[in-house]
Amino acid sequence: MARRCAFTGKGVQTGNNVSHAHNKTRRRFLPNLQRTSLYSDTLGQMVRLRLSTRAIRTIEHNGGLDAFLLSTANVKLGEEARRLKRRIQKAAAKTDAAAPAAG
Repeated sequence: MARRCAFTGKGVQTGNNVSHAHNKTRRRFLPNLQRTSLYSDTLGQMVRLRLSTRAIRTIEHNGGLDAFLLSTANVKLGEEARRLKRRIQKAAAKTDAAAPAAG
C-alpha cells in the first residue's frame, strides 16, 4: 500500500537529519495518513479511504464527502478520488432521473 493520500496526493518526502555537529544523514518525512470511513449521502453508504489529516479537515470544511468531490476539479484529485467522484455523479444522475417520474 503506497504512502500517498487518495485525495490530495501528499506522499513521502526526503530530507536530512542535521545533528548538533552539523552531520547530515538522509531521512524520510512520512505524511500523516489515516484510514477513515466517510459517509456519502448520494451513495447512501460509508466509504473507506486512506487520507491525510489535511484532506479530512478540508472535506469537513467543504460540507462532507459529496460536496467536496463535486466542487473540486478533477485535475486536483487523485485517481481513487476521481473514481469515487464518477460513482457519486452517476448515482446523483440516477436519483435525479427517477425523482420527476415518481412525482
